[in-house]
Amino acid sequence: MDDSSAPPTDRVVTLLERTESAEAVACLERFRTASAETRKRVVNSVRQLTDESPASTEPILPVLASFLVDENRSVRLTTAKLFVAIAEAAPSLLVPNIPSLASRLADDDEFYYVRARAAEALGYIALEHPTAVASPETLADLRVGLSFDEPEVKEKLAKALELVALGNPKRLRHQVSNLASHLDDERVLVRYHLCTALVVVGCEYPAALADGKPELADRLSDENVYVRGRAAEALGVLSRGTSEATSLPEVALSALRDDDESFVADRARFALGTRDGETDSKASPDSIGTVEAVNGTTDEFVERIVSPGGDDECRNCGLSFSESRPPMCPRCGVPC
Repeated sequence: MDDSSAPPTDRVVTLLERTESAEAVACLERFRTASAETRKRVVNSVRQLTDESPASTEPILPVLASFLVDENRSVRLTTAKLFVAIAEAAPSLLVPNIPSLASRLADDDEFYYVRARAAEALGYIALEHPTAVASPETLADLRVGLSFDEPEVKEKLAKALELVALGNPKRLRHQVSNLASHLDDERVLVRYHLCTALVVVGCEYPAALADGKPELADRLSDENVYVRGRAAEALGVLSRGTSEATSLPEVALSALRDDDESFVADRARFALGTRDGETDSKASPDSIGTVEAVNGTTDEFVERIVSPGGDDECRNCGLSFSESRPPMCPRCGVPC
């Protein structure tokens, strides 16, 4: 198509807002032969509907799915980002598009950011439709990718696995040892999401966490507050649901029960309060060690992890700098 004869790039949105679905589909189809930059602008224009009325995008989703295999990498990435936004706002809309997203995730030749966004979208869908998303093949792609993918992709894969667990912990109950083997990943978000996924699995299937106990114990000394806390929480749900309480790493947990960070201290007390049926009056069992509690707080903690802590604090591990920000954190080694 000659772009000079193309309709305005916001025409698709205008038609959708008028509920002229057939016309919107036909209009979007016309843009498939426009220039790559125009195709990208059209996809971006649809993004505004995801906040206001995500259901309005439903008629054009089959056509949008074709943009996931566009010849232009930037168009594919823009489309994948749009699908993440739709999946977060209205995951049920994208159930028919699971195969398209899964194929992007499984394509080793695909641009790694596209694969990362496809994984993230699948994760959001899994919150409401875990059975549809968490096929053995897709779970294998997510798990295997933790070993071989680019760091940015690993974070999204770990997040997707956390969302799968929140949707249905049963889907990952036999994957504990595989997930635990990546708890020493250099990326803090990978460690956090996987620890959180294990907490959720343990809430429903505590005995399953026995396969990851040594790796969880190692995370009690993690540089990041929220990884330490989730590791303690996972050990707590393990001991509350099994006979593993007598073999908890009590020395490490005891050192954390008076941690300066309440997120860590409360969870260490939660774990220690399970010994021989004891309870710890300072622990908060109603807000710790349940799927509902994790689901209600994990986004907040991720935001704290990724938000800059100021010029006097490491963004990764929270170490305070006595003077100006160094080029690399002396504790965790992450560039500042």
